[in-house]
Amino acid sequence: MTHQLRTAVPQVRVVHSVPGAWLPITQNWLYNQVFHLPNEIESHVVCQRLANADVFPTYNVRAVDDQSMATRLRDTISKSLRLRRHSSLLERTVRQVQPDILHSHFGNVACDNIAVARKFNVKHIVTFYGLDVNYLPQRGWMGRYQRMFREIDLVLCEGPHMASRIVELGCPKRKVQVHRLGVNVDSILFQPRQWRGDEPLRILLAAEFREKKGLPDALESIGRFHNQTRTPIEVTIIGDAGSSAASQIERQRVVEVIAKHKLQNIVRMLGYQPYARLMQEAAAHHVFIHPSVTAADGQTEGGAPVVLLDMAAAGVPIISTQHCDIPEIVIPRVTGLLAAERDPQGLAEQLAYFAQNQFACAAMTRNARKHIEQHFHAPKQGAALAARYQRLLGLVPLSASTDEELLPYRIAA
Repeated sequence: MTHQLRTAVPQVRVVHSVPGAWLPITQNWLYNQVFHLPNEIESHVVCQRLANADVFPTYNVRAVDDQSMATRLRDTISKSLRLRRHSSLLERTVRQVQPDILHSHFGNVACDNIAVARKFNVKHIVTFYGLDVNYLPQRGWMGRYQRMFREIDLVLCEGPHMASRIVELGCPKRKVQVHRLGVNVDSILFQPRQWRGDEPLRILLAAEFREKKGLPDALESIGRFHNQTRTPIEVTIIGDAGSSAASQIERQRVVEVIAKHKLQNIVRMLGYQPYARLMQEAAAHHVFIHPSVTAADGQTEGGAPVVLLDMAAAGVPIISTQHCDIPEIVIPRVTGLLAAERDPQGLAEQLAYFAQNQFACAAMTRNARKHIEQHFHAPKQGAALAARYQRLLGLVPLSASTDEELLPYRIAA
């Protein structure tokens, strides 16, 4: 199925290849990358199926599941026999659209798409995300990564920590560039939160129940803070467990910590909620806690959770952890507060600091908004991504700009 909502005279045609659905409710960060590209970029998306079209308006989207049963069966057989790793829909789309660039989202998708990029002699870009840099390499993907790194034209990632990890995996430094994700700051009302002390301290958590999100640590820290200070608190959790056994185990851990500290009467668990509800709840809370960790199976954020951008832009003070590229967003005592990974007591101490230093934290929220406006504004990042496309195609010489955002990431010696 193809949906056409925007028209423009393009300079560059791009086919975006994404796994699974376009688009899960938690992947607004992927939508922002495509939606905020300027009009001179004509984008087409190839996905497995359509989802949440009422939340994410779609244009130029083709879904494998919209094909005939016979076509899908042929695809399944071809992949099972390893005759082809990419979908026939991707190949047909590339043949019809004749793009200048194939942009694969996630490292495993890029590995599957090498053959189609080679067949049609199209430039190939991949954006790496958290799953790609720690989890997949431990699951037998290293050999395929090496082949992909040899053929790929450009590897994008959201921060310097992730860039260093990609180089460690074997990608040539010259191919790695930092391209920050973004949120539309203009659509996020800045309302600096401040706790007056004469009302319950309202704490917001928002994440899927996965080990790397650190929700049990957040609740453990809240329980300790509450017990040590007797401060009246209210806690809201947005998110829930997925269908996997690991996610269900994580949910049980969350429930156990709530019971351990007798927080049942002060914790609201709202389950999955759309973005608008998340931001509505953010406006009613004083502080946001998101203590990401490295999971036992190797999963990490890779870069940083995009929800931190939303909270910073909205004026919600943030307490997080020194994990992956989170310090690129939450700069300690400048734009927010950080503790070490898996350190509930350290998180509790940061929460106490927040409660006792409202003037300093108010300055942090102002700094955080400015930081997001300067480095993580989605339209600005869309323009930067368009410039990367144009430079890869030789349409704009590299020397035409001194903007460090557009230069290859320099790995520290």
